[in-house]
Amino acid sequence: MTSAGAEFDLDAPRAGLDRRLRAALGEFMWVGGATLLLFPLSWWLRAAWGVDDAVLAAGFVTFHAAYVINDPHFSVTYLLFYRGVKARLLSRDFSSAQRARYWLAGVVAPLGLVAWAGVALGARSAETLGWLIQLMFLLVGWHYVKQGYGVLSVLAARRGTPLDGTERKWFLLHGYAAWAYAWANPVMPAGMFEEKGVVYSAIAHPRWFELSAGALLAASGGALVYTLASKWRRSRRFPPLAALAGFLITLWSWTIYSAFDPVVQYFIPALHSVQYFYFVRLLRGNEARAHEGPPHFGPSARARLGALTISALALGWFLFRAAPSLLDELVAPRAGAANMLGATPFFAAFFVVVNIHHYLMDAVIWRRENPDMRYLRAAAPERAPE
Repeated sequence: MTSAGAEFDLDAPRAGLDRRLRAALGEFMWVGGATLLLFPLSWWLRAAWGVDDAVLAAGFVTFHAAYVINDPHFSVTYLLFYRGVKARLLSRDFSSAQRARYWLAGVVAPLGLVAWAGVALGARSAETLGWLIQLMFLLVGWHYVKQGYGVLSVLAARRGTPLDGTERKWFLLHGYAAWAYAWANPVMPAGMFEEKGVVYSAIAHPRWFELSAGALLAASGGALVYTLASKWRRSRRFPPLAALAGFLITLWSWTIYSAFDPVVQYFIPALHSVQYFYFVRLLRGNEARAHEGPPHFGPSARARLGALTISALALGWFLFRAAPSLLDELVAPRAGAANMLGATPFFAAFFVVVNIHHYLMDAVIWRRENPDMRYLRAAAPERAPE
């Protein structure tokens, strides 16, 4: 159609809407929505193949997928955290509190964790390494809910509906209550357990702890529902769907009831990793685009993200495959059934140390005080980030 010499495309508004819907759907799937598709798929597989075969297939797929999903999700944290770490430790451009966090997570924690694991391996003490394993299991719930809260906070701000102080308080409290309940449940006595070949004695999870944590979870959930209802009455607005779904799926499906479906359970670490990658891509992609032009004239965002991907894959392979396998072959003692550390003690030690260190580094990287977070605070564009 032409009017007064100007040509108008009547399909343009619809194309723009379709693009925004695709971007919103893609964001929803990246930050946790894909979990909802796995439940019916799991039901179909268990009905068609039987539970045992479906679980075996899920374990096979996720074991090999870990090379390109789970392992790089850990290693990319090192690439983010230690980039320019000297300035982060010493520069006055960072607050004293932020520098202290970098010292603790970047220097003190890894030295302490490596020393702990080294003493356990040197003494061939499954009990000592077992305490480190229990610390990992305690902190993994904290790590998941912190990431879920980060998804909510960042996406809500990017979509123009940032959380206010009251909302942040109740979302955080509900997240911490979910962490406590996930740790307390199920009730179990102290006993012997095995993880990555290490047989260790674990502490009991008493009934009173589960009941207390469950009561806190219920109370915080009620307060959160009331807070959101009040927000709707005041402004007729909720947090964005992807943001709220990412938070609730992280808490309820990945943390509290992670064992609800035996097939989906295998995919939770991968889903968590994909959620993490989405924000790494936003952070480093937006940063790269900000430095493409003058006065920096840096490499393109595609080149920077490509280099980051290759580096994360290589470092992940080294940390979880090459280094521990080599040490287990060359150094690890072979004591048969009497060896409570199992046949792969270095793999167990690497796995636990990297996990815990990853949790601690993440708690520093993604804080609002970190100057790099300005690349996440920008309002979301109408199309999906490239």
